[in-house]
Amino acid sequence: MGRRADPADPLRAAFARIGAALPRARVCLLLAALLAGATTTLTVSTSVSAQTVSDRIRSRSAEAPGEQSRMLVEAQELVYNEKNNTVEARGDVQINYKGRLLEADRVVYNRATGRVYAEGHARLTEADGTILNADRFDLTEDFRNGFVESLRVTGSNRTYFSSPRAERSEGETTTFENGTYTACEPCKDNPDRPPLWQVRAKRIIHKNDEQMVYYEDATLAFLGIPIAYVPFFSAPDPTVKRKSGLLAPRFLYKPQLGFGVGVPVFWDLAPNYDLTFTPTALSRQGFLGEIEWRHRLENGSYFVRGTGITQLNRDAFLSPPYGAGNHVVRGAVESSGQFNLTDKWRFGWDGAILSDKFFYSDYRQPNSFLTSSYFFREQSSTAYLTGKSDHSYFDLRGFYFQGLTSNDYQAQQPVVAPMVEYNRRFDVAPERSFGIGGEVLLNVNAMNQYARAANFASVGGRQLDSLYGLYDVCSVYNRSDCLLRGIGGDYARGTVEASWKRKFIDPLGEVWTPFTFVRGSGSYLNYDTNRVYSIYNQFLQPLPNAAQANFIGADNVARGQIFPGGGLEWRYPFFANTAVGTMVVEPIAQVVVRPNGPLGSQNTLVNIDSQSLVFDDTNLFDWSRYSGYDRFETGTRANYGAQYTLNFRNGGYLNVMAGQSYQLAGTNSYATPDAANIGLSSGLDRRLSDFIGRISYSPSSMLSFTAKGRFDPFTFKPRRVDLVASANLTNDLTASLQYASYEAQPLIGYEVRRQGLSLNGKYNVTKNYFVNGNVIFDLSRHYYNGITGTAPLFSVAGLGLGGGYQDDCTTFTVNYTSVYEGGTVGRNQTITFGLQLRTLGDARISSALANVPVSDGIKPQ
Repeated sequence: MGRRADPADPLRAAFARIGAALPRARVCLLLAALLAGATTTLTVSTSVSAQTVSDRIRSRSAEAPGEQSRMLVEAQELVYNEKNNTVEARGDVQINYKGRLLEADRVVYNRATGRVYAEGHARLTEADGTILNADRFDLTEDFRNGFVESLRVTGSNRTYFSSPRAERSEGETTTFENGTYTACEPCKDNPDRPPLWQVRAKRIIHKNDEQMVYYEDATLAFLGIPIAYVPFFSAPDPTVKRKSGLLAPRFLYKPQLGFGVGVPVFWDLAPNYDLTFTPTALSRQGFLGEIEWRHRLENGSYFVRGTGITQLNRDAFLSPPYGAGNHVVRGAVESSGQFNLTDKWRFGWDGAILSDKFFYSDYRQPNSFLTSSYFFREQSSTAYLTGKSDHSYFDLRGFYFQGLTSNDYQAQQPVVAPMVEYNRRFDVAPERSFGIGGEVLLNVNAMNQYARAANFASVGGRQLDSLYGLYDVCSVYNRSDCLLRGIGGDYARGTVEASWKRKFIDPLGEVWTPFTFVRGSGSYLNYDTNRVYSIYNQFLQPLPNAAQANFIGADNVARGQIFPGGGLEWRYPFFANTAVGTMVVEPIAQVVVRPNGPLGSQNTLVNIDSQSLVFDDTNLFDWSRYSGYDRFETGTRANYGAQYTLNFRNGGYLNVMAGQSYQLAGTNSYATPDAANIGLSSGLDRRLSDFIGRISYSPSSMLSFTAKGRFDPFTFKPRRVDLVASANLTNDLTASLQYASYEAQPLIGYEVRRQGLSLNGKYNVTKNYFVNGNVIFDLSRHYYNGITGTAPLFSVAGLGLGGGYQDDCTTFTVNYTSVYEGGTVGRNQTITFGLQLRTLGDARISSALANVPVSDGIKPQ
């Protein structure tokens, strides 16, 4: 008796192929028994040749692609039961069909009903890697439909479903009766232990075609204890990264806003763009709306975000200029984007427009354009076009700045557009340059800026307006009593610089580097002398723009200058290989020759981009130490020093550097102040400069320490000291320390010594629990009133404490921050709780504590 396997019957076809692969003797016995009709059940043992059968079947699949759609069966024993019309596979059964793999101790196929029954360590692996473990599977022959007992599902992304009974429909929908879901990995030592969190539901419906999971009568439990109940909710499939729907809510509290809750609504409109709308209800201020559009294109991406509110209680905020209590409608529009035009050119922008400078701080809006510290905050908006190649760089951009504290006067903030920078390096071959060779650098920079009001500051100490105590003013607007830090009006400048240098090494190993340069600069100044700007129309001491003439001379003037120069640098490195490591000792000397002043018209005293002048180890051998293009060194100067480097064999190092500069001849530009007095008190304003030094030590990758300073050349009194240390003692403990101490520089507006200390650390208490903290001490606060001792030495300027728990499925954090709020003598305290459940979402609650007034030595304002 025989039966042809129906090609549409994959299981029959699979067993037919196994029969064809069996040894000839066993096939003969099988046929004889069937023809004799001696029994209705026949058992064929294949335990000896099971591996051979498997190999032959796999070989056929590799040779014929069509075989991949057939069902492949591996087993140690086959049982054909003609009476029940079943085929049974026993012992390490594996059935592979269309990417699905069914494994069990025993699999029975009913040819009459087309059902497959698997039991005993039953396991079904889907094509996407999802694993279904059960006590028993009852499936159709294509595994798409059926019932499962004691089901446990392990997703490819480490997610877990379970149910005492589940139903599978069309291979797309799985219904878990009295099911559970979690993203927490089961405890290996005690699998029956409840996970940290799980969702229990009367019914969980997982629809693969919709990529959604629906929960009915759901309870969220932590450590097996129910804490929240929801009659119904849905969430995207754990494998889904983007899906339209509601996102995790946001909670906040602030006295001026009241209690607030916002629920983001997300629309996944296409794979490359989406829209999010977040309505937030505030108990004191009404409805705050936020909408964000994100779009990714082939060569870049951008987003636009708008936020706005019509306030119900504007009196909750301070009146101007301390707050925005005069505004009813408030909001912001933000946008950022970047596009790669080619492999070398890039275009982009980052910007925001605000209704008022207090909006971000009042409504706690995240802002990627915000540059902040504990004391000063500002927003920078820019648009740019950049190009980059192996030997050149181009940058074109514009800037708009907005100060975000009470001390900022927006009319003094400049609009910079355009700003252009171009750099190009040329490698000159000696054979093509009459033996000159070397490297030629070309640098071009140009900028134009406009501000409505001049920015003044008092010499010898900060002086504030008498009405509000917020804004910098001067008692007398002249160069001996006042500084001009920003132009009220138009200022444009362009600079072109070309330089050449070549390195020579003589037979003794000395390195000689001659260099030469020429710099051309042109500028145009048109400051405003006609109008006086007031602050909120109430400022009793108006900023006198006309007083700029006392600092920078004639108005509406174009100037041009040329600065030629050249010099020679010498280095003589000595190398030594020791048992400790390799050592390098390198003395360095340099002479730079320049004229006493520019060739051409007299240089303007305007200084906009060169006010950040710090003389230290990083610029000891620079041709000009100014940070920008408005100022340039003059005269002849010698720079000399040495450095010692020891590289330990274990990977650590020690580096020591020291040096000094000496004005050999000509005009010392650092002793010739500009409108902002930059150069004075810099350590370079005398013929013999201050002594600078640096020590960097790292015995291993676990510890590092750097100390650098500037010292009086005769007494070695420290004028400027910076200390930085970091420790990564173990994987559990990291810490860092920063200390700075700068002497008083009243000539440029700093009346007292500036000192600060910052400490940061994180400690992993266990594998999952951690604590962290940071603190900033203002060590100079007790100097502010001019009387030592009115404030504690270690006055806390900023404090942050936090801790949390983190594992493979859960992150919980709590953070407390306390910082000074700009423009007021008060401490802003905030506590934030965050909870993230992997695949389900995250929630954050932020609460502002009371603003605490402080009186610890701050100068009355």
